[in-house]
Amino acid sequence: MYSLALVACVVAVSHCALAGKVCPRPPEVLFATIDVNKNVYEVGEEIEYTCRPGFVPNNGQRKYTCLPTGKWPLNTLLCLPKRCPSPGPLQHGKMDFLDLRYQSSLSFSCDPGYNLVGTRTSQCMADGKWSGTFPQCEPVTCAPPSLPEFGVLSYRRLKPGNISHFLDTIIFECVPPLALIGNETATCMANGNWSSIPECKGPCKIPVKKAVVLYNGEKKRVQNDLKEGIQHGETISFFCKNKEKSCAYTVAVPCVDGNLTLPACFKERGFFSSLVKKDPSDMKPCEDQE
Repeated sequence: MYSLALVACVVAVSHCALAGKVCPRPPEVLFATIDVNKNVYEVGEEIEYTCRPGFVPNNGQRKYTCLPTGKWPLNTLLCLPKRCPSPGPLQHGKMDFLDLRYQSSLSFSCDPGYNLVGTRTSQCMADGKWSGTFPQCEPVTCAPPSLPEFGVLSYRRLKPGNISHFLDTIIFECVPPLALIGNETATCMANGNWSSIPECKGPCKIPVKKAVVLYNGEKKRVQNDLKEGIQHGETISFFCKNKEKSCAYTVAVPCVDGNLTLPACFKERGFFSSLVKKDPSDMKPCEDQE
């Protein structure tokens, strides 16, 4: 009888001891929540971890049961940030980023000569996709070049169409007899401007009827070889006589936008003087006497 009572007492005590065991709050897992959040858990009670949006569980265990010892099993769960897919190349531009994980950002920029059309940034979202639509880099366009009020300067495109893009080239032409001063071609630059615009200048008529002059290093007769004059920026040299030394020297005269001024030393010879006097162009150069 005593032994039966003793067994009953032992069973009751062990039951009371087991009933007194509880588990504390389970360990926190970074970026995760638990389905039952209490300060105390009974033996045998189960909890389950869930990763927050934007994070995914590793291969660790998600469900845990409060052990009779009043402790939780070793937690092996990690919540890792989702990864967005690697973005493709941005044509005529570049993307800058540190990594491809959740909440990371991309920043977009374009090469010189191209404008960014669309958003400048994108973020890796909780669903593992990039926010928004990726932008594009469109070539800079140049407006038609400004031309003089009077239609003496024109241009033509080397590519078809009415719009000029970055690095497109045009060719300028002047209405004859005007001469083109500057670059014949212009290029659409990265800032949307043309590289250069030339000018059209008027030619110079030579204001003498008969004379021998130097043009491009050769003797030319004005009345035969230079009847149309010379272009803006060109130079001719007139022969002048040094009476004291009986020799000739030359004076260079430029054509400046249709104006050419004869040197004071030059004397146009008439028909009679050309018969009896030697033309300065045929005289010995004065530099040969020095």
